[in-house]
Amino acid sequence: MAYKNIEHNFSFADFAIQNFADKNRTLLFLRQVGNTIDWQSIEELLMKYYETGKARKGERAYHPLFLFKCFLLQKWYQIKSDPELESQINDRISFKSFLNLPLEVPSPDHSTFSRFRDRLSEEAMIQLNSALLKQFHQHGLSINEGIAVDARLVKSASKPLSNDQLEEVRRKFSTPEGKLDKNGNKKKFSRDIDSNWVIKNDIPHYGLKEHASVDTKNGFILSSTLSPASHNDSIYFRGAVIYSAHIEDKIKIAYADKGYPGAPNREFLALNKIKDGIMRKDTKKTKLTDFEIERNKGISKYRYIVEQYFGISHKYDNGNQARFPKIMKNTIDIMFRQFAFNLKKGAKILEALPV
Repeated sequence: MAYKNIEHNFSFADFAIQNFADKNRTLLFLRQVGNTIDWQSIEELLMKYYETGKARKGERAYHPLFLFKCFLLQKWYQIKSDPELESQINDRISFKSFLNLPLEVPSPDHSTFSRFRDRLSEEAMIQLNSALLKQFHQHGLSINEGIAVDARLVKSASKPLSNDQLEEVRRKFSTPEGKLDKNGNKKKFSRDIDSNWVIKNDIPHYGLKEHASVDTKNGFILSSTLSPASHNDSIYFRGAVIYSAHIEDKIKIAYADKGYPGAPNREFLALNKIKDGIMRKDTKKTKLTDFEIERNKGISKYRYIVEQYFGISHKYDNGNQARFPKIMKNTIDIMFRQFAFNLKKGAKILEALPV
């Protein structure tokens, strides 16, 4: 394998770090999460899906697990750009310790991070997140007894366009000429043509929509994906439930708000022997009964967990704003958030368990 050989020779600086390690909260946290899981299964999946570095010739590449851990640092410490990630790795002893990167060895260039993100597939990230959740299950943690499904709007990374302007941009981009810059080279940057318009609470919104499923007991993110903002929440319910099944144990109940009603979703749950936790709403012909009103109140006690994830990711990862103009690149980004979020939460839960 043609990967860079980063040797860590124990130096005087490493001895010095040990003297204040118990006072460095960042270092303690990173050691805790680093020791929480078996990284070998994560490495094996990365090697399966990541082709770069397997050629015998050419410049040696960074190991995919090393770059994967760099992206976890970016999520945990709210680092907004790849150039800033490069700078932080070079500056912070705790980061280099987590990455097992010698103090005298510089961080990869920020362009390396960008290329790594582009080369990871959605399927790879699904499998990586599933492998992490399976490890927590093996530690005795519940991950899917009950799940809560919901969606939130995400602002586009590009300036909004009218529907007519958007169609013109999409038409132009679909041509060979539209993919080239004024010098005839492939465009390095492009505007967002995946987003679209939707009206919510009488307010127009231009962007995407994140559909997520969260475990109602421990709060693990079980699945997450993006769609154009105008897509109906309800049609993503079944996919969210399917992608929440990471272990052989069946999901017992699926909760959702009034945006997910209708026979198809209820029949899907019945067919798969999953208890129906979808809220009911008034229709033109019938009003909610007292029983249904009380049932909705009971469901809301479990649904909050997915809204809690949305709130935390908005506060610490700017989750209501897309980072990139392409939906697939944003999808990979939110899946890194999922892995980082779950690893941090799982480490905290396991630390609190009695030995």
